[in-house]
Amino acid sequence: MSSQRTLIHGMILGAFCLGFGMLLVMTNSFTKDDIALRAVEDRQNSLRQVIPDSIHDNNLATDTLTMKNDQGKEVIVYLATREGKVTGVAFETSRSGYSGEIKVMMGVDPQGKILGARVLSHKETPGLGDKIEVKKSDWMLRFTGLSLGNPPPDKWKVKKDGGQFDQFAGATITPRAVVRAIREGLEFFDANKANILEFKSTQTMGASTGKAQIKEAVK
Repeated sequence: MSSQRTLIHGMILGAFCLGFGMLLVMTNSFTKDDIALRAVEDRQNSLRQVIPDSIHDNNLATDTLTMKNDQGKEVIVYLATREGKVTGVAFETSRSGYSGEIKVMMGVDPQGKILGARVLSHKETPGLGDKIEVKKSDWMLRFTGLSLGNPPPDKWKVKKDGGQFDQFAGATITPRAVVRAIREGLEFFDANKANILEFKSTQTMGASTGKAQIKEAVK
């Protein structure tokens, strides 16, 4: 009797797990498209904040290059073009902050000047490190217009380290990480500038020709 009861309980538990698993699969099936769409919308919103609409006539999401940085990590470069000529680029750069990785999307013009920079994600302390969010302070807006030579390389630091950028009271590690990430982003663009600016928009060349140009630029 005891073994029969155990068997029944096991069957009930198994049926429950099976039903719950099927529910999860169905839920994922119904929501995955919405989740993917939201991710695309978030990415497009981030791109619009660092690449002005006025400087391009193409779709940033389709004109891209996949390159590698000094650490061998792949970087997707979104290209803004007007009449087939590159007028700006956007890409992600990151650094470890106080509580984890800080991801930054930055836009750069062909001369290497920053068009805009926004934090995509972080886990910094609320009320301290989260001042890197534009909705919390204007600190990130101060990078617009800067370049590798402005300020000089030795000034691309927070003031506590001898640089020109303000740190936050009680949270120096966070702004230090962002400054380093943006400086490294500018160095990445400078190192790959020639290949990036040779890109020809698929909008003016045709899809097949554009793909060939992408492959050539990555070599």
